[in-house]
Amino acid sequence: MGFELLFQGNNFTRLLSGLWVTAEIAFVSVFFACLFGVILGVVMTSKNTVVKAICQVYLEFVRLIPLLVLLFITYFGLAKWFGIHLDGITVCIWVFIFWGTAEMGDLVRGALTSIEKHQVESAYALGLTPFQTFIYILLPQSLKRVTPSAINLFTRMVKTSSLAMLIGVIEVIKVGQQIIEHSLFSNQSAALWIYGIIFLLYFMICYPLSLFSRYLETRWES
Repeated sequence: MGFELLFQGNNFTRLLSGLWVTAEIAFVSVFFACLFGVILGVVMTSKNTVVKAICQVYLEFVRLIPLLVLLFITYFGLAKWFGIHLDGITVCIWVFIFWGTAEMGDLVRGALTSIEKHQVESAYALGLTPFQTFIYILLPQSLKRVTPSAINLFTRMVKTSSLAMLIGVIEVIKVGQQIIEHSLFSNQSAALWIYGIIFLLYFMICYPLSLFSRYLETRWES
C-alpha cells in the first residue's frame, strides 16, 4: 500500500528532480575539489615555511569547523554582512569545494610525501629536471596511492550534500519530507517507503564510485 505513494501525482518525478539537484551539487563540487585539491597538495609539499603555515591553517580551519556551520555562515552571513544574496545551490557548491579541496589536498600531499626519496634522487641522477621528476615519477605513483581515499572522499561528498536541505535547497531528502507530510498514509508507513527509495537512489550514485575505485586498484596492481 505504501508503494502506491510513489506513483501518486508526480511524487516519483519530484524525487528524481530532487536527486538531480543532489547530483548537481555533489558532482560539480567533486570535480572542482579534485582539481584544486591536486594543486593544493602539490603546494603543501613546498619547503617554504610561510606557504606551509598558510596551508596548515586552512586545513585545520576546515577540519575544526563543522560543515553545517560553514554552510550557515556563508548562506546567512554573506547576505547580512555584505548584502550578497546567493541561492542555496550556489552556496552549497562553494562550501563543498572549499571543504573538499582541503581534504583532497591533504590526501595528495600524503601520497606525494610517501614516495621513497631514493626514487627522486635517482631521477635527478639520471638528469631529469624537478618538473620531469614530478610528471614521470611522483605524479603517476601518487595518483595510484591516493585513488582509494579520494573515491571515499567523493562518496562522502555525495552523501553530505543532503545538508543542503537545511538552507532551503529542495534536494531529494527535502522532497521526500514534503511527500511524507502530505501523504494520505500514516507518516510511519510513508516514511518507510520514501526513505527506502531515497536510500536506493543514493546507493545508485555511490556504488558505481566504489566499483570504479576497485577497478582502478585491480588494474594498477596487475
